[in-house]
Amino acid sequence: MNIHDILLAQRRENEAGRSALYVGRSSVVEPVAGGRIRVVVGPRRAGKSSYALHRTCAEPGAWGYANFDDERLGSLEDYDELVVALDALYGCPQGFFFDEIQNLPKWELFVNRLHRAGRNLLLTGSNAHLLSSELATHLTGRHVPIPLLPFSFPEFVSAEGAGPKTDLEMRAACRKYARMGGFPEVVLKGLSGSEYLRTLVASVIYKDIVSRFRPRAPGSIETIARCLLSQPGGEYSFQALTRATGCRSPHTLKKHIGWLEEAFVVFTVPRFSFKPREQAASNKKAYAVDTGFVDALGAGLSPNWGRLFENLVAIQLFRRQLRGESRFFFWKDPHGIEADFVVQEGLAIRQIVQVSLATADPKTRQREIRGLCKASRDLGCGDLLLLTEKEEGRMEETWEGSVYPIRTMPVWKWLLAAEQG
Repeated sequence: MNIHDILLAQRRENEAGRSALYVGRSSVVEPVAGGRIRVVVGPRRAGKSSYALHRTCAEPGAWGYANFDDERLGSLEDYDELVVALDALYGCPQGFFFDEIQNLPKWELFVNRLHRAGRNLLLTGSNAHLLSSELATHLTGRHVPIPLLPFSFPEFVSAEGAGPKTDLEMRAACRKYARMGGFPEVVLKGLSGSEYLRTLVASVIYKDIVSRFRPRAPGSIETIARCLLSQPGGEYSFQALTRATGCRSPHTLKKHIGWLEEAFVVFTVPRFSFKPREQAASNKKAYAVDTGFVDALGAGLSPNWGRLFENLVAIQLFRRQLRGESRFFFWKDPHGIEADFVVQEGLAIRQIVQVSLATADPKTRQREIRGLCKASRDLGCGDLLLLTEKEEGRMEETWEGSVYPIRTMPVWKWLLAAEQG
């Protein structure tokens, strides 16, 4: 089969795919490309190819398409022949969408040449080859990443369908989402979440990390992942986690966690400090990129709803951070008083957020409010938010002689509002 016939077959498959069920990705906010190469980045199986396909359909002009996850293109040597065939098939399109671009030898040279020739380019590919560090090396100054994570809560609700929901139904949907996560194949195809996600994490570790970095003890990376995912939001130090996982050294552990972050298994949140050196030396917290990972790989026999809901809030803040809108931290004073999240925009602390599902318990409520008030006083921020499962309103709390206004809001409602800006 010649290259024209291969691309024609792919075009037909592509057109058939457009009619399949697709959930609009309202959580994706594309940066201004300014003529640069757009690269959709995110976890395996999060829907990057589907997003890119529907994105090209929504843009003016024709787009040529080639999927290099096709053994028939494995022997391709003349890249100019590929361009000629795409131009003939799509009428000299201004843009090309290349899926699984990493399977093309020396793809970065080919892509840079097309970019210099004035072609618009949209790429997806394996995280093993499109890690942020790899992109910075191969496409220096010429690309803009488009972060895409599994379904957000609004996207999950959209995928569930069934029209408007009552508050009670939304709370139930939020619990379901917190436990199963947002990977499209789990949500849309009803696959066994735990089995599918365990296989997915193993695939990420061995295909995206081990195949790329060749660590001496690849099994230790899976051990580290399980340890971090078993207790999302748990504070850790490199020294303690090194002992717990049997890793060779804190340096090796730090490197392995960095790989897990780049491959979108976990993300870490630093402790806030006005002193950068102190912040870098402090303990960190780790969260799952998708809460389905926690249920699939965690050690608990029943869900820890408080941890899962805190992880949901962290993921939404992580989306904003990936887009460059804000940064976020956790805060803890020397006496152990803590606030879950401190949101920083530029140099200003914009908001302090506490997540608690057990506010009916007086001791728990007092602890959470004390954390908000103490962080507010120490950081000089008056926007205090307490996220719960169903409580909503405003209150004023007196602490050490000062009055602190605090908003309360259900987590599910905050997740909806956060995506609407």
